[in-house]
Amino acid sequence: MSGKSTYYVTTPIYYVNDVPHIGHAYTTLACDVLARFKRLDGYDVHFLTGTDEHGQKIETAAAAAGLPPQAFTDKVSQSFRDLIGVMNYSPDNFIRTTEPRHYAACQALWEKLVAAGDIYEGKYAGWYSVRDETYFVEGETEVGPDNKRRAISTGAEVQWVEEPSYFFRLSAWGDRLIEFYEKNPAFIGPDSRRNEVLSFVKGGLQDLSVSRTSFSWGIPVPGDPKHIMYVWLDALTNYITECGYPDQSNALWKYWPANLHMVGKDIIRFHCVFWPAFLMAASLPPPQRVFAHGWWTNEGQKISKSLGNAIDPVDLVTTYGLDQVRYFLLREVPFGNDGDFSRRALIGRMNADLANAYGNLCQRVLSIVAKNCGEKVPPRGGLIEADTALLERARGLLVIVRAELDEQAFHKALTVISEVIADANRYVDAQAPWALAKTDPVRRDTVLWVLAETIRRVTLLVQPFMPDSTAKILDQLAVAPEKRIFAAFDDELVSGTALPPPQGVFPRFVEPAAEPVAKPAKQPKAPKPPKAAG
Repeated sequence: MSGKSTYYVTTPIYYVNDVPHIGHAYTTLACDVLARFKRLDGYDVHFLTGTDEHGQKIETAAAAAGLPPQAFTDKVSQSFRDLIGVMNYSPDNFIRTTEPRHYAACQALWEKLVAAGDIYEGKYAGWYSVRDETYFVEGETEVGPDNKRRAISTGAEVQWVEEPSYFFRLSAWGDRLIEFYEKNPAFIGPDSRRNEVLSFVKGGLQDLSVSRTSFSWGIPVPGDPKHIMYVWLDALTNYITECGYPDQSNALWKYWPANLHMVGKDIIRFHCVFWPAFLMAASLPPPQRVFAHGWWTNEGQKISKSLGNAIDPVDLVTTYGLDQVRYFLLREVPFGNDGDFSRRALIGRMNADLANAYGNLCQRVLSIVAKNCGEKVPPRGGLIEADTALLERARGLLVIVRAELDEQAFHKALTVISEVIADANRYVDAQAPWALAKTDPVRRDTVLWVLAETIRRVTLLVQPFMPDSTAKILDQLAVAPEKRIFAAFDDELVSGTALPPPQGVFPRFVEPAAEPVAKPAKQPKAPKPPKAAG
């Protein structure tokens, strides 16, 4: 791996007070696609995910479950590990904030912040949301009709808290953060989130309470163990714990600063305000980029526990297929925007994009090759303008897709790939290789070679999104494993290479027929009254 450029991508570590849902699956999927793409593109990749296991909310949930906090977190953390297999993610490690190495990293960072003069002892009095593990000023809350005060931004109940606390001098970092944002315009994505963070910081920052004394499930403050570190200082530190902090001679330290923290839009303030301030105060470089994606709704409704409409990714994969779900989640909605999950839309993408367009292209081209070319890659003859136009469009895809993924524009990358697939389907219809079989077999073979080569290039680029399905297609093209990286993108198919029998990869999805409604049993007719006598 020596000599390769590094690429370090992280999910947020997921809070273990609930089971994984579509939001967790979505964030990790985006990171997985980037990690797979960068590996294929020759990078030394480190992809991290994990679980956030401390805080008052966990302590409360564990007590409600009748379990010690560690046993509770062991159980729930496993459900996030299980999702890795279900969704075919490829992380290099799974970190837990209950690991001893993480305690050591957090306490080392705390001592660094104390030595820098950025932490002092005081008393906190203000509004706090246990659900969000977040402090709110009065103006960020409101009293509802039920006379309960809630955070305006999240709807979570807040409670008045007064307790001794250590504070981080966040108020001193406003100008330095703005300067950092201006010097690093790509630090926050998309632009709407950048504007949100800039507005927040320019509005003035208050010092941040970074310890609690009202509960005990967390990392003790060095030298004052009755204080527990604020869960967000604890959680954010995981990204450098993984790299060996405080031991900067650790082999994994080469990955810091991270290339990308992928997060949901609800936690952008922690990652784009608190985290760079903590790091710069400790004389450490901030990550290169934080991207905040949007939220999913379910058939037009906000997803919430009260509505009971959470979307289970395991159920989706079982019903619709793994790669189909992976494709849909990153194709359907511009990444960064909110999106509505619809089963009708998912089935539409499966059938239109995958079965009818991509799958049908592969199936009919490889079937004609098998029937007419002796189950070998056909010979390539002279090319005409239509051939070179399609080949050039496919050849140009790598540069375009690479640029789109560097901006986390997954939907744009898949759109441009889909356009080339559509071009190839139009080319098939226009060239009609089935008709050429009798009139011009040399031309037929060239058309089929052009199509097979186009499928190869497209499929190489779709690998990060649908790894299992694309492996099957590349197998059918006899592309060797070492030729499936982007360094081999221009290594064209060799005529005469033996090919296995073609098999369909993307079947159409047909909704199961609804159970017929039983008709009510016919009632026997009442007997006719007898006719009157005489």
